[in-house]
Amino acid sequence: MESSDKKNFNLDIDPAITGISRRTINNIIKVWQESSNAFPVISPDISDEEKLIVIQLIDDCIKEEGGEISRRTKVVHLAMIYINLNKSGKEKFLKILAHEFDVDILSLDEKIHNLQAAKNDEEKIKSELLLRDALIPPRVLFLRQLITLPNGFIFLKDMRCDLLTMIKSAPRLKKLSDDIKMLLVTYFDVNLLDLKEVTWESPASMLEKLMEYEAVHEINSWKELKHRLFTDHRVFAFFHNRMCNDPLIFVEVALVKGMSDNIQKLIDVNVKPGNPYEADTAIFYSISSTQKGLEGISFGNFLIKRVVKKLTAQFENIKTFATLSPVPMFRNWLGNYIKNNGNCFFKSDEEKNIIKISKNKNASEGLLEILNFENWYDDSNIADKIKFPLMRLCAHYLFNVKRNDDPNRALDPVANFHLSNGAKIEHIHWLADISKRGMKQSAGIMLNYHYRLDKIAINHENYMTKGNLHASSAAKAWLS
Repeated sequence: MESSDKKNFNLDIDPAITGISRRTINNIIKVWQESSNAFPVISPDISDEEKLIVIQLIDDCIKEEGGEISRRTKVVHLAMIYINLNKSGKEKFLKILAHEFDVDILSLDEKIHNLQAAKNDEEKIKSELLLRDALIPPRVLFLRQLITLPNGFIFLKDMRCDLLTMIKSAPRLKKLSDDIKMLLVTYFDVNLLDLKEVTWESPASMLEKLMEYEAVHEINSWKELKHRLFTDHRVFAFFHNRMCNDPLIFVEVALVKGMSDNIQKLIDVNVKPGNPYEADTAIFYSISSTQKGLEGISFGNFLIKRVVKKLTAQFENIKTFATLSPVPMFRNWLGNYIKNNGNCFFKSDEEKNIIKISKNKNASEGLLEILNFENWYDDSNIADKIKFPLMRLCAHYLFNVKRNDDPNRALDPVANFHLSNGAKIEHIHWLADISKRGMKQSAGIMLNYHYRLDKIAINHENYMTKGNLHASSAAKAWLS
């Protein structure tokens, strides 16, 4: 391949296309421009010939050959290569890391054999240390070098974001993703994060990100956003000091009287706000992670606990902490459950009513058909007829349906999150979310998870070790 001067790199890079943040790109370009070395420019989709050049450059970084300045320049060069790649080129680059710089299986087998053949403690210890080192893929050293770039750990976060979209079609990338995740855990440790309240006076760029990232209940206008930041509503977020205006995760809270049972009422901009100093309950009604590259690194449980502590200090009148939460996988589970001939626990009159409404002789299939009727919830006759069987099925799903990989854990991700944090299932509410998303995911059903501060530790322990779900008698009653 013909060598080219570094100035031929594309420096007018659109972050929306590359997936790398603008600030990170600018910092890497600055370092690149300050370098006095010239390297070949790789085309956006990495040709077969260029693949060998990339492999050699990564190998040079891993072997740490040459002086520190030379090695650092190669790392910067590889970063410049990556941010200039298109989707196909990125996939090739990441597959190079995943395949060419993975664990050496033959060397691993040799280390295992040596450990098994060790005759004394000294030989065992030596073999164990060598085996430990052999289990670390060579690419990890290169990933650590990427962290030394300006905003290097953010560069890695953005690279992992690219990577996660490719794992289904290339499973070996899962190992690379886990390698990056382990490095990011250190830099995004919860003890290094700042808890801040987001207000109407916060920077406009931050407020825009809240509207963009909200993943549970959409914010469709500045008026709606303002409503969620004022009077009896609050928004709290975790920030990293290198990403001051970009929240990692945020939670929306309403300070009200009693546990809320309807999300539309809770966030309605036309409802007259209450006085937070007269409220007795804090309702956590939305929690959204914002950085896909940090997927699998848990912040939510720490965020809720920190916000509870902050609100307790500010409002002595608030004694109850609870959520108004969706049941995001219920409709999907119900469809598969009925297709696989699951028992729907219908009572005789319920079965007759569903058959009559749906005109399907199979009541289970008929229930699914009714749920697909447009605005069925506006017809009180239909809603009343399917309420009890549907709520019973939802209670069964929450209490009895477990994950395949862990029979102690609830299948529903929101239930598992709150139960593992020590919450209690307090109420299951009918038609609490009639938004398009709420109906599609859970037939409008929502839950109150109650965080009793004096019970969190024991609830957490019982759920994590025994799979015990703590729930009120009112919630359990839906099973009958």
